Amino acid sequence: QVQLVESGGGSVQAGESLRLSCAASGSSYLRNTMSWFRQAPGKEREGVASVDTAGGSEYYADSVKGRFTISQDNAKNTVYLQMNSLKPEDTAMYYCAAKRYSFRWFEAREYGLWGQGTQVTVSS
Repeated sequence: QVQLVESGGGSVQAGESLRLSCAASGSSYLRNTMSWFRQAPGKEREGVASVDTAGGSEYYADSVKGRFTISQDNAKNTVYLQMNSLKPEDTAMYYCAAKRYSFRWFEAREYGLWGQGTQVTVSS
């Protein structure tokens, strides 16, 4: 049984930063790929960033490249999403998700393991 618990969301001004955390527990092979998704009201859930926890490869959506960084602390079984230069359009509920393989990391339907989400609100 894998559990994912997000934290770190909040309300900030445009241009500021936030760091999200996703603490994982359970079978590690089921969470070789750890990803962040976000969903704004009325929009589909979209992949933001992903990391292959075994090999370290990172993947990003074009909309966040250069601003967001995904990282991991294997000793703590925690994945982070550092979000810099935040924009109002980054406002969404952010979810941590896990699966075994990194293929098509950006497809939400490929994931069976999700956290409860943490809200990020960016005002202009």
